[in-house]
Order: sequence, then C-alpha cells, then structure tokens
Amino acid sequence: MWALLVLVGAAAVSAHLQDHAFDGQKVFRVIPQNNEQVEIINILASNIQVDFWQPDSVTLVRPKMQVDFRVEASKSFEVEDVLKESGMEYRVLIDNLQAALDAQFDGKARTTAHSYEKYNNWETIAAWTADIAAQNPDLVSRSVIGETYEGRPMYLLKVGKSGSNKKAIFMDCGFHAREWISPAFCQWFVKEAVETYGKDTAMTTLLDNLDFYVLPVVNIDGYVYTWTTNRMWRKTRSKNAGSLCIGTDPNRNFNAGWCTIGASKNACDATYCGSAPESEKETKALADFIREHLSTIKAYLTIHSYSQLLLFPYSYTYELPSDYQELNAIARVASEQLGSLYNTKYTYGPGAKTIYPAAGGSDDWAYNQGIKYSFTFELRDTGRYGFTLPESLIKPTCEETLLAVKYIANYVLEHLY
Repeated sequence: MWALLVLVGAAAVSAHLQDHAFDGQKVFRVIPQNNEQVEIINILASNIQVDFWQPDSVTLVRPKMQVDFRVEASKSFEVEDVLKESGMEYRVLIDNLQAALDAQFDGKARTTAHSYEKYNNWETIAAWTADIAAQNPDLVSRSVIGETYEGRPMYLLKVGKSGSNKKAIFMDCGFHAREWISPAFCQWFVKEAVETYGKDTAMTTLLDNLDFYVLPVVNIDGYVYTWTTNRMWRKTRSKNAGSLCIGTDPNRNFNAGWCTIGASKNACDATYCGSAPESEKETKALADFIREHLSTIKAYLTIHSYSQLLLFPYSYTYELPSDYQELNAIARVASEQLGSLYNTKYTYGPGAKTIYPAAGGSDDWAYNQGIKYSFTFELRDTGRYGFTLPESLIKPTCEETLLAVKYIANYVLEHLY
C-alpha cells in the first residue's frame, strides 16, 4: 500500500511538473546587426541551454536575421543583461511561456471528443482516422504505412473518389512534434474534402480526378511526448548509439544533401541529421511509400510552423531548381490566395535563399525523386505565439491554408506530367 501511495505521489508530481515546467521561461527575439553580435548569441548558446525557435539552430544565425529563442527561467535575467550590455536590438516575445501554453487551450470546443477547432492528442487523432474512413467509405480509406520507433502504427488516409489511373498528391503534417497547428491542418483538410464534396465544385473536381494521400502526423512518438512530458519537444524519440541524447530531426533525415549544411552531426542538437539517411523508421516509411507510388504522385506538400512561408526546393543548396520559374509563380499565386481571406502575409521562394540552408529535408528529397510540385508550408504565426498558437486561431489558419492548397492542387491537375 505504502509503495502504491509513493507511486501515486510520484505520478502526481510528474503531472504537476509538466503543468508548471515552463513557468517564467521567456522567448526572446533579437536582431544581431553584425558578426560581433552573432558571436554573442553563439557564446550565450554555448554557455546556457538555448532552444532556438527561428532559425532552428545557432549555426544558422546571421547578421540582420530575426532570431527567436527560448531560455530557462533561471537564466532569463542573465540573458537580458547580456543583450542590454551588447546593445543588441531585442524584445521579449513571450514573457512567461507557461502562461502562453495554458492560454493555447482557449478554444470553445472543450470536449474530450475529437474536434477540428482544438488540438487533439494522438489517441484522439488515431480514432478519428478510423471514424472518418468508416463514415465516408466512398471517399476515404485508411492504411498503415509503417510503425514508429515506439511501435505506433502510422496511419495514412487516401482521400478521393475511386477511379482508374488517378494521379495523386501526397501531404503530410506533424514532422516536428511541437508544431501542433500542423496536424490540425491535415485533419481540417480531410474534413473539408468530405464535407464539401458534391457541394463545392472545385473540391469535387479535385477529388474526382486526384487522390490525396494524407499522413496526419509523421512524428507520432514526438507528438505524444509533447502531450505527456515536454511540450517543446521537436525530434523523434529514437535512441542514439553512443549518446544519452534522444531523437533525430526527421526533416534533416532524408537523402537530399544529407547532413551537409544546416544540420548537425551531434545527437544532442535539435537539428541532428541521424546516423544515416532514413535512419528513422518514420522517415523510412514515408520515403518507401512515396518511392512505391512515384508513378502516380505528382505533388508533395509538407506542413510545418511557424513563420508564414511557402517554400520550394532547394534548401540544401543555394542553386535554383530547374523548375524555378514555374514553382515560384505557383507559390506567388498560392500566397495571394491564402492572403485573400484574412490578409495574412506569406513570404515565398526557394528554402535556402528565402530563410536559411537546411539539408536532408523531405521537400528537396521528393523533388529529386521527380515530384516536380514540391512545397513546404510554414503556417502561422510570425512569432507572437510561435509554437503556442491558440486554438481560437486554428480555424482561420486552416481556412486560409486550404485556399493555397486547393490552388496548388488545381494547378497540378491542369499541368499533369
């Protein structure tokens, strides 16, 4: 009995720790003006634990770049002193991260059931994939394309009216565990497809003529971990040989300039590229599926957050892809379509030139496989909330993103190759 009480007590404490884990943590935005100020950020990062939100590694910080990072509560005054002393331009984006995380759950749908306007945990999403397929057998089917490191099935939804020789678009969400708005969009897309089929001409045409493969969460283990243990987790949850540090960045784990630039060989880093390309079961399952369906998949869309960007290859090199003109034109119109609803401003262009170089990304890999229309979305916002986007913003974010996705899908349909 006593042991049980001790266990119950420990469980309560760990839940409590997660409740208050981010009390007093701050998210800073700095804009280093020169190499000296970049060096100050480097020194800060090497002396204390700094979690880079944008860009995702200190090695990518350059003069005149907007840099968002999170620091432990106990270090926040120290960091502020250093920034003041250096004369660096800075502001506090989030004054108390715990308060921002608590405020995320401001959605009206306070139900334990699945809702499209709240953040759903993995169990809820997994059950939803079964339900949506069962309720819409003419439009949706569910399959398992692999399993995660921790043994969870990776569910894939195929959305479209059955037909012969149909081409397809592959879309995935939830590469980085803490980017909760991303899986919310994949769910929203499927909802819109089944609810508006037969009513909305554009959606009906798309589903009659194309199949959409939708992977609602790529990094399921990491996503579960953000719900149970550490809301700010990014990577997978695999063990690394010779290191106590856990996980690989799945979006640095593809065989596209793998680990050459903007990725780390250190297993403790947020941008760790893994022991080899496709070392992660999740990235391998995704890549295997795409390779098996290369003859039909004509577009690849991957959904991330945050910073309001629409990117296309390349990220691992500053060289432009051979389809640059066409991809840039599509991205321009798609961004305009997205902005037409709530006037949300998106920046578009090739990854390396538009934000920063990053090797091993899924979009570059898909493009190099011959999937010409390969795009990465970075959804809302531009930093006020960062990874803590409130539930009340799920609907507008998804509505506007849908406009861009529908535009791209329609373009692909009209330009099949």
